Amino acid sequence: MKAKIFLLLILAMHLFTSISFAGPLEPPKGIRHYETGIAPGFTVTDMDGEPFTLESTRGKWVFLHFWASWCGPCKEEMPAIQRMTEIFDNDKFKVVLINTAEDEDTIFSFLGEIGMDMNSLMDADGLVTEKYKPRGLPTTILIDPSGNVQYQAIGGREWHKPEYINFLRKLTNDH
Repeated sequence: MKAKIFLLLILAMHLFTSISFAGPLEPPKGIRHYETGIAPGFTVTDMDGEPFTLESTRGKWVFLHFWASWCGPCKEEMPAIQRMTEIFDNDKFKVVLINTAEDEDTIFSFLGEIGMDMNSLMDADGLVTEKYKPRGLPTTILIDPSGNVQYQAIGGREWHKPEYINFLRKLTNDH
């Protein structure tokens, strides 16, 4: 009898310790849990010609955003991203804008036209976009501090709205 109780206790402990209580956060509507492993690395330049590597963001949550000037939803979404970045001006969260295959003048004109005070990376040859294979523009990929892809949002979002800000705050432990 004692042996059966002992085995049941061992089994119960094993089951209890194998259950994960800290799974992914439940994202707001329009964002899906999209765990695909390590985010593909890349090096590109920004509009000032400065190099940027994804590796430089390790230790932070990364908001990797693919966009283009000809994309209507991208144009609508950019001001919300600008407002979101003003809320998350900290060292736990990095917004990385990647323009897909347009030249510096087009990017600069577009950002100026909509009043954006942000720099964008230039995926001039489209190779970074090809690595991530967004199914449409805009697309946002959220990468955890270890460099793993965790979430994806296809299409425009009102990133400055409370449901998105609260979600991002929980991810970054910025309450």
